[in-house]
Amino acid sequence: MATAVETLGKLERRITISFPLTDVRTEVEKRLKVQARTAKAPGFRPGKVPLKMVAAQYGYQIESEVLNDKVGRAFNDAANENNLRVAGFPNIVPKEEAAEGQLAFDATFEVYPEVAIGDLTAVEIETVQADVSEAEIDKTIDILRKQRVHFHTKGEAGEHGDGGEPIAANGDRVTVDFVGAIDGVEFPGGKAEGYAFVLGEGRMLPEFEAATLGLKVGESKTFPLSFPEDYHGKDVAGKTASFTITLQKLEWAHLPEVDAEFAKSLGVADGDLAKMREDIKVNLQREVAGRVKARNKEAVMDALIKVAELEVPKTLIAQDSERLAEMTRQDMAQRGMNVKDVPFPAELFADKAERRVRLGLILSQLVGDNNLQATPEQVKAQIEDFAQSYEDPREVLKYYYSDRRRLGEIEALVLEENVVTYVLGLSKVTSKAVAFDELMGSNAQA
Repeated sequence: MATAVETLGKLERRITISFPLTDVRTEVEKRLKVQARTAKAPGFRPGKVPLKMVAAQYGYQIESEVLNDKVGRAFNDAANENNLRVAGFPNIVPKEEAAEGQLAFDATFEVYPEVAIGDLTAVEIETVQADVSEAEIDKTIDILRKQRVHFHTKGEAGEHGDGGEPIAANGDRVTVDFVGAIDGVEFPGGKAEGYAFVLGEGRMLPEFEAATLGLKVGESKTFPLSFPEDYHGKDVAGKTASFTITLQKLEWAHLPEVDAEFAKSLGVADGDLAKMREDIKVNLQREVAGRVKARNKEAVMDALIKVAELEVPKTLIAQDSERLAEMTRQDMAQRGMNVKDVPFPAELFADKAERRVRLGLILSQLVGDNNLQATPEQVKAQIEDFAQSYEDPREVLKYYYSDRRRLGEIEALVLEENVVTYVLGLSKVTSKAVAFDELMGSNAQA
């Protein structure tokens, strides 16, 4: 039996559930008898253990299961009878006062809110667009060349030349020994032998790189180095050390020529440079299209948050915060980080969770009101689009269609795109061109 629904807040509700104690005892006895059929105990054959011994061993567990089942069933029945859309899980606690021979529980929970979406035709949304020019292709080729750089001893003649005068300059790879001391005392991490880095890449502090510039192999230099106040090494942060470096090895960087061999290294079998550039352009256009889509989707989501009015269930925010914390932990662990003893307080993710839940409720309302569900054809088209960048597209199709969860992720993506298309079709849209570099440096959060 359940009492009438009490309203405790805008979304918070409470129901009191009660049922006869005899119902629980009857069900517990019934389950104990079933358990006794297979129960084992020293000195007894299976199924011949006295019921009292079975009760002593399994009674508490079975009683908990019975209570959970009865309370859960009663709560679900009450929620259905009152047409309640329960958000998250209820908080169920025993009621202090109950009628004689009765067990009573208070179930406190939240319900899903009403979502009021304003006039979308009055919403102003700025979208972006970007093009891939020959300059972007050239920049990409330069990046690809740098990724394939190889080093030669500077000053020694070789197939590609000698690299010029054997003096350390920006772009050279240097190998050094160094030792640092503060007030004449060496400190942990301040000493190394055979340490290699490329000058000009900013891996080392500016004073360190400046001192290395101009050295020849075998030469040493002593110089002061001031560690920043926010330096990651807390023991030396904000302090000034005296360093001595010795250049042990000096190499110059040789970038591969943009020729047939370079094209082949990028997967162009016949080494055709025009085909290489076209392949790069296609890949860049695909990347640009993805970034543009993400930016524009974010603009739509921002607009929807502004135009929609709703209360967000705290229960759902808490659940999503926990989920985000666990996802972050797993991601860091997969990257090889030791997160065993690292705390991941769920409250750190509360703002992001609140936005995710709010958007989820808004999108659900829009989809239901306007029949924007993902169709099987749309889902297949999206997977096929993903598959284009893989060697065997059929394996990609198989990957998604063999797992309902993976397929659900694609359906959710298509659903979002349907909402974006719908909103952009109604709202006042202006478009602006953005530079390639600006777009590629952005990190839109869908």
